[in-house]
Amino acid sequence: MDCCYTIAFMRQSNFEKSPSLRPGTGPYRTRRALVIALCCGIGAGLGIGGYTFRYANGLSYFSTDPAACANCHIMRSEFDAWQKSSHHAVATCIDCHLPHSLVPKYMAKAENGYRHSKAFTEGNFEEPIFVRPAGRTILQDNCVYCHQALTESIAMNSPHTGEQPCLHCHSTVGHGDAARLGGPLRKDEIVGVSSR
Repeated sequence: MDCCYTIAFMRQSNFEKSPSLRPGTGPYRTRRALVIALCCGIGAGLGIGGYTFRYANGLSYFSTDPAACANCHIMRSEFDAWQKSSHHAVATCIDCHLPHSLVPKYMAKAENGYRHSKAFTEGNFEEPIFVRPAGRTILQDNCVYCHQALTESIAMNSPHTGEQPCLHCHSTVGHGDAARLGGPLRKDEIVGVSSR
C-alpha cells in the first residue's frame, strides 16, 4: 500500500514541477503534435524512398550485370555499343569503370550513382554522357591492370612514355566508334544482314 502511495505522490509532484507534462495542457498538445508530425515525416520519407528505390531497380545496382547500367535510358546507347565492342566477351561495365578494390569500388559506385540519379531527377544530365576526370583515371588504371604484360612490354621496348592514356589511341575498345553506335559486327551477327 505504501509503495502505490509513493508512486502516486511522485507522479503528482512531477506534474506540479512541470505542468507541461499534464495531459490537456497547451505544451503537452504541442509536444504531442510535434512527435506525430515527426513520425509522419519519417514515415513519408521512408515510403517515398522505398518506392523510388524499388521503381529504379535499386538492388540491381549492387550486381555485376551490365544490364543494370542500362536501367537508365541515357545509358542504353552505351550498353548497346558495349555489346558490339571488342571487350564485351571479356569485360563488363564494372571491370573498366570501377576500381577493383572493395572499398574504392563502392565509393566510386556510390558517387556515380548519386551524381547520375541527381542529374537524371533534375533533368540536367548531358547527352551524350562522358567520363569525368576521376573516371578516366579509373579507366586508365584498369587498362594497365588487365593488360599488365602488354603495357610493361610497351614501356620497356618503345619510346612510349606513358604520358598518353590508353584511350587516346584505343577509344573504340569499350563502346565502339565515337558516334556511340557500336563497333563492327561479329561473325555471328552478320547472319541475316543484307548488303545494300
